[in-house]
Amino acid sequence: MVKNYILDKAGIDLRLQRMALEIAEQNMDEQRIVIASILPNGAIMSDIIKKELAKYFDGVIDELTVDLDKRHPGEISLSNQPDLNGAVLLLLDDVANSGKTLTYALKPFLEHHPNKIQTAVLVARTHRKFPIQPDIVGFSLATTLQDYIDVEVADGVMTGAWIA
Repeated sequence: MVKNYILDKAGIDLRLQRMALEIAEQNMDEQRIVIASILPNGAIMSDIIKKELAKYFDGVIDELTVDLDKRHPGEISLSNQPDLNGAVLLLLDDVANSGKTLTYALKPFLEHHPNKIQTAVLVARTHRKFPIQPDIVGFSLATTLQDYIDVEVADGVMTGAWIA
């Protein structure tokens, strides 16, 4: 199979750096950001974004992971129970297609009281079916419904993104 790459490693790194700067700019007056990354690839993004964000954001940056079945998101588990009072919740994932994963991943956070909820994705597609749209996007792409975006990871590093 020939892979139609839309991003290479350098392109991904550059976009994640830009996303971190945008997150910092949008949250200049906040004291704390809690990054909730959707497993598996959101956690890899979180490591990079947290390092970059720390260069520009003076507040506290906490992390946790969200684990759910992206195709059938019934049960959702968190790596720890966050204290979101007074914090910004940043929900992070690699690809947004219909908004389904982001919508369901927000569920366990709705009983908390964050100052703000933001969503960020590396690649956003244009097939929204749920009433959620990423606030911060690394790369936006119009695709057909039959297309699939795959983000490649090797040894804990995002190495490319391609259309299947």
